[in-house]
Amino acid sequence: MTSTQSTDGARAHARAQAAAATVERPEIPAGVDPATVVLAQRIPASGYANVVLGRGTRVRLSDPTGSAGAHLFLLRAEAPWERLNVADTVKVPWQAYLGVGHPLLSDQGRVLATVVADTSGHHDVLCGPTAAGRRLLWLAGAKQGLEPRDIGPSIGMFRGVRVESDGALTTTGNARAGAAVELLVHLPVTLLVANAAHPLDDRPTGELDLLAWRAPTDRATNDDPEYQRAVANTEAAWTAALNTEVPA
Repeated sequence: MTSTQSTDGARAHARAQAAAATVERPEIPAGVDPATVVLAQRIPASGYANVVLGRGTRVRLSDPTGSAGAHLFLLRAEAPWERLNVADTVKVPWQAYLGVGHPLLSDQGRVLATVVADTSGHHDVLCGPTAAGRRLLWLAGAKQGLEPRDIGPSIGMFRGVRVESDGALTTTGNARAGAAVELLVHLPVTLLVANAAHPLDDRPTGELDLLAWRAPTDRATNDDPEYQRAVANTEAAWTAALNTEVPA
């Protein structure tokens, strides 16, 4: 056994531990070129992730065991004062249930990302995370220089909620194991995600997979006029950012 009482011994021990460790990663779906992958991470229960993603990135969140609970928050990377606005994400598209074509809108009326694929259908934009989930998002944000005040209400994925006719909120649990939702990023964003239980569904969570790859030619499809106006706002902001000269 290697002694850790010396610097050389401690280093050798640490390297041996690292070599023996097995880091599980999500499988890359068929049709995705591994060379385009920018992130592949398996998030354990009560874990979190944080990453900065460029425009034209495709993000896939998947529930390998049918028990994950993803709480997602987005901020504009180069202007973090602009962030996900859950209220507008529901109000502008006239839809409280996420699905393909649904925009994730900022508080400036721009599209940060659009849902482009969904085999789960069990999501929630009404309840927000538990206190534990909120703390995980704060930790994820801290790794990007963000403070708790920078992180607003998040979107819950894989643990669904429906509104009954009397206004009551009912949990619908998770979809099948392997269900996934994919987003297309419209503006550079900081993505924060926590794998935690839902306020109405306190079952322990299983692992959550996060995969992101460059997909600059992918396009989101939504003909609704509200969506098209938000996209126009987004493209104007992107063009302005590209044409802004930085003083020498």
